[in-house]
Amino acid sequence: MRVANIFRLGIKELRSLWRDRMMVVLILWAFTASVYVAASGVPETLNKAPIAIVDEDQSSLSQRITSAFYPPYFMPPALISQKQIDSAMDQGTFTFVLDIPPNFQRDLLAGRNPAIQLDVDATRMAQAFSGNGYIQRIVSSEVSRFVGRDQPGAALPIDLVVRSRFNPNLTALWFGAVMQIINHVTLLSIILTGAALIREREHGTVEHLLVMPVTPFEIMAAKVWSMGSVVLVATWLSLIFVVEGAMRVPIQGSIALFLVGTAAHLFATTSMGIFLGTFARSMPQFGLLVILTIVPLQLLSGGSTPRESMPVIVQDVMLAAPTTHFVKLAQGILYRGADLGVVWPQLLAIIAIGAVFYAIALAQFRKSINTMA
Repeated sequence: MRVANIFRLGIKELRSLWRDRMMVVLILWAFTASVYVAASGVPETLNKAPIAIVDEDQSSLSQRITSAFYPPYFMPPALISQKQIDSAMDQGTFTFVLDIPPNFQRDLLAGRNPAIQLDVDATRMAQAFSGNGYIQRIVSSEVSRFVGRDQPGAALPIDLVVRSRFNPNLTALWFGAVMQIINHVTLLSIILTGAALIREREHGTVEHLLVMPVTPFEIMAAKVWSMGSVVLVATWLSLIFVVEGAMRVPIQGSIALFLVGTAAHLFATTSMGIFLGTFARSMPQFGLLVILTIVPLQLLSGGSTPRESMPVIVQDVMLAAPTTHFVKLAQGILYRGADLGVVWPQLLAIIAIGAVFYAIALAQFRKSINTMA
């Protein structure tokens, strides 16, 4: 009877979710267009950075430097005067302004070590950080070739060979697509289960459940398996049709093993959604609680920034979060083709954390049910 009750209550949750059109649209958007837009919308390294050049030298070297900036890394350089620098930077027209001083070529050939000024709009952090290095390398390369008259220099005594594993072309799209799915698994599982509980309270159906021969364990288990299954199916379809199909991102490992790890992760995050739902009295309150919960889970889990670069206390605290182990498991399977023999410690950690979260959420849910009764 307990299994039958959990199954029937779960079917009821799925029907309630289907009638909530906005939530259905949110799920479809999160695992389709959102994954594609977020992954493809982030430029890979430097892309079409606006640059202006103040050529006060008007020499062959300055023209050579000017012609070295071209798409896709930079927009075609705009030639401006020195008086236009401040206004152009104030208006945000250019990220970089390169000022080549008068007599630059003559001073260089005379060995006077002339300086070139580079103004950078540091409010555009991504472009400013990478573009600064690009411009320095481009200018240095052009000056060296001009001084050496394109003659190759002396060969280095060593040969450094770089091999990029798991992402040979360093394509940011590969990383962004998979990480978006990982983030949406956590976000949607918390939202769906918490919203399902609040929907019961707002529609007044909690009172109906209290007079039925069902226990709080059965009610909570039904919400966990039903909402978790929706996210699990959406994750599988998104990997097949959006990531591998539309975006052409190769999946190295077993999708089935990844879905097993996802199911274990959903066991923990859906419990978190129930726990938050017991405290919130309305959807706006629940939304605020989700923001306070999901932001540290995503930012400190190691998906965006390596955990080794974080403070030690943050690393230790985040070991109690299921997202930390899920990100490591997912990246190992989908990026590196890891099998169960590699990711089993993360899988066991997720299951253990999920069991603790489920027990805590069930205790709070029972307390909430008893208060309603």
